[in-house]
Amino acid sequence: MAPRLLRSGKVRELYDAGPETLLMVASDRVSAFDVVFAEPIPEKGRVLTAMSAFWYEETGDIVENSFISADPSEIADAVGDLAALGGVAGRAMLVRRAEMLPLECIVRGYLAGQAFTEYEATGTVHGVPMPTGLKLADRLPEPIFGPSTKADVGHDVNIDLAAAAEIVGAATAAELSEACLALYRRASARAAESGLILADTKFEFGRIGGRLVLCDEVVTPDSSRLWPADAVVPGSTPPAFDKQPLRDWASGQDWDRSPPAPALPTEVIEATSARYIAAYEGVTGRSFADWYGPA
Repeated sequence: MAPRLLRSGKVRELYDAGPETLLMVASDRVSAFDVVFAEPIPEKGRVLTAMSAFWYEETGDIVENSFISADPSEIADAVGDLAALGGVAGRAMLVRRAEMLPLECIVRGYLAGQAFTEYEATGTVHGVPMPTGLKLADRLPEPIFGPSTKADVGHDVNIDLAAAAEIVGAATAAELSEACLALYRRASARAAESGLILADTKFEFGRIGGRLVLCDEVVTPDSSRLWPADAVVPGSTPPAFDKQPLRDWASGQDWDRSPPAPALPTEVIEATSARYIAAYEGVTGRSFADWYGPA
């Protein structure tokens, strides 16, 4: 019997895997501006799972995490035959249940995306004053912890640390900031060894037994901006090993960012898939062909 589906999100499905565990399956769906496209991105789910598993291994000494295993045989031992779920090998992770915190935890090391939009308007990033004269893709003086709300409907909203403290309490907000900045520094240094810049990334946390625990995806092309270091020119949009080129294509369409999304052309689908695989191999130094998946 297949595990019971608990929730289907934009990208992932969560299944009941026991009183203390969940099965998290990353799909090949892709979203931009909180809208899911009809066309899947081949291998995307396997990349998200493989990269998350890698980073759980790399950062376990910084903060506890919810990860148990992505090995299909170990997952099958825990939840039974996975055949009923379809081809989930390599896309599924067994994780511990956690009481999730109602914040997205963003760390920004470079000026891009919503941070650049805010900076142009107010000279701040997540409410923190920045030096004048910064350009798109410039490095910030120091990485900034910038939380945002989690919206069940509509868009997440960037907030400052004080607003985050009002939601989760001052002690938890400070704990999140410290953990996120340490995680970013570790991941940024590892990416730099591969000639990549981790411009920004997003983390999610919960609590298990009162302890802060890193959950969900970790430093993936969906949750991060990854740039080739030798191709970054401040003032222009860098080439990227993430979802940004797809967002840029979508922004150029006659679309109001409401469902349904425009149909993705074949070249955008293929290029996005190739970038995700290149991100995994570039960051980890491992061959994607060696990751769990269809024989």
